[in-house]
Amino acid sequence: MKPVFFTSFILGVASAFLIPISAEAEKSRPNILILYADDLGFGDLTSYHAESKIPTPHLDQLAAEGIRFTDGHSSSGICPPSRYALLTGRHHWRKFYGIVNAFGASAFEAERLTLPEILKEKGYHTAAIGKWHLGWNWDAVVKPGSVKVNDGKKKTWGPEAIDWSKSIPDGPLAHGFDHYFGDTVINFPPYCWIEDDKVVEAPDILMDTALFKTIKEGGWEFRSGPMISGWDPYTNIPVTTERGVKYIHDQAKTDDPFFLYFAYPSPHAPIIPNDEFDGKSQAGPYGDFVVETDDSCGRLLQALSDSGQAKNTIVIFSADNGPEKYAYARDSKFDHWSAHPFRGLKRDVYEGGHHVPFIVKWPGVAKTGVVSDALVSQIDIMATIADLIGYELPDDQAEDSHNLAPLLRGEVDAVRTTHIHNTFEGQYGIRHGDWVLIDAKDGYRSGRFKDWEEKHGYPEDNNQPAELFNLVEDIGQRNNLAAEHPERVTEMQNLLKQIREQGYSAPRLAK
Repeated sequence: MKPVFFTSFILGVASAFLIPISAEAEKSRPNILILYADDLGFGDLTSYHAESKIPTPHLDQLAAEGIRFTDGHSSSGICPPSRYALLTGRHHWRKFYGIVNAFGASAFEAERLTLPEILKEKGYHTAAIGKWHLGWNWDAVVKPGSVKVNDGKKKTWGPEAIDWSKSIPDGPLAHGFDHYFGDTVINFPPYCWIEDDKVVEAPDILMDTALFKTIKEGGWEFRSGPMISGWDPYTNIPVTTERGVKYIHDQAKTDDPFFLYFAYPSPHAPIIPNDEFDGKSQAGPYGDFVVETDDSCGRLLQALSDSGQAKNTIVIFSADNGPEKYAYARDSKFDHWSAHPFRGLKRDVYEGGHHVPFIVKWPGVAKTGVVSDALVSQIDIMATIADLIGYELPDDQAEDSHNLAPLLRGEVDAVRTTHIHNTFEGQYGIRHGDWVLIDAKDGYRSGRFKDWEEKHGYPEDNNQPAELFNLVEDIGQRNNLAAEHPERVTEMQNLLKQIREQGYSAPRLAK
């Protein structure tokens, strides 16, 4: 017998997921722009936290023009798994948990269907600009007989070990994108620009942060590896933004719709706002870096308007996970809690690790200025867009993606009632309705900071084997109710086990 919770989950959404997009919207084939921030907190944007110390006028305007979801989630509390889930409509933990390391292989199997692949099949031009962090086949371009060198800290490929004239296989172009431009990961080698599947200029030295301008907060966190002479990480946002603006204007000259996945390196470390943004926030360099990110979003949105495409473009803004652990010091120094009103940060299973800003603007379809408390996930973007373009997803793809189209049109109040939270193997959380279960002793992974807990009124740990919270009554996850509701703990553990073992959670796959 299926658990009661799972049965209600299926019944609650079964009537909604097959509602078709209007014929007019489908005929228009709207462009799609995804703006994806890195390590941005729910409490950083002023549209989500009125007392934020960081001005974000462009994203606030986007929220005013669309739907601001207050219960939006990434799949993971770290970078690559969330990106994988967004682009596949599948929970990352069905395949992997950790990050794709420097010179790491692709996170995608050849048979795994991606969002750009389904759009490409329907006539869209697809592009990714900025951070990739989903791997390439670097082994294919390493020269035979090459050995790694020691840069004084660890062994890495030297610039002479790689044939930079070759195309690098199994990157964005192998998984649905027609075009890519970026540096793959700002703090991972190689430190150079990559266009499509080749480097623009061949690295000739080993990375050395002593060659860079002074960092403004935290550490560089750069991994060892090849770099081009004169590389300047401060140019990342200006250069990629310029490329994004150009791409948007160029697409206005064609007859085909476009999909642009624009992924920022910010405000992830290294925290390096350009000088013109210094002091623009009251939250230190991190806050200034958020201001620069907001400014870049504004430039891309302005390009849509200037090119006459704003009224026919769906814009989605979100972030891959919550803020880094530097947020504790920021709260102490500036009284700005980036994850407000939540507990936890990047890597944690608590809400602060994965409960992120989620804004959708869909001109002519979604109402403007709407604030929705419906539970939504970045995993749902795949099924929603598939519905929009009339693409029938196979049963073995996008296994966890819920179609949000009825919700975006205002026809239903909710589509999803359950979501699984995870960053590392063996530590899961599950949300169902108003309740969330941490199926572990606690939800921390980035460390426990007693001073922060005391400042924000957290009680001592009550040493239960699991933690249960009612988010309607306790959004900050202060009061563990596991001992008071053991039957609910068991039911949610059973639901977690069933969804993990059955291999799907998408309503369309419920038989």
